[in-house]
Amino acid sequence: MDKLMKSSTDKALCGVCAGIAQFFSIDPLIVRLIFIFTPVSILVYLLLAAFLPENPSLY
Repeated sequence: MDKLMKSSTDKALCGVCAGIAQFFSIDPLIVRLIFIFTPVSILVYLLLAAFLPENPSLY
């Protein structure tokens, strides 16, 4: 199983939602909607953006 990392190719802001979507093999739109409609999502997103490593994938 892959490690959880920020996406370097599919970013809206920092690549957190796309990285989570890649990890669970789901559509990034679903993860983005969850973050929009969850009350504590801003804090969680900021923590993940600060501490998740960037995926060093090649283009």
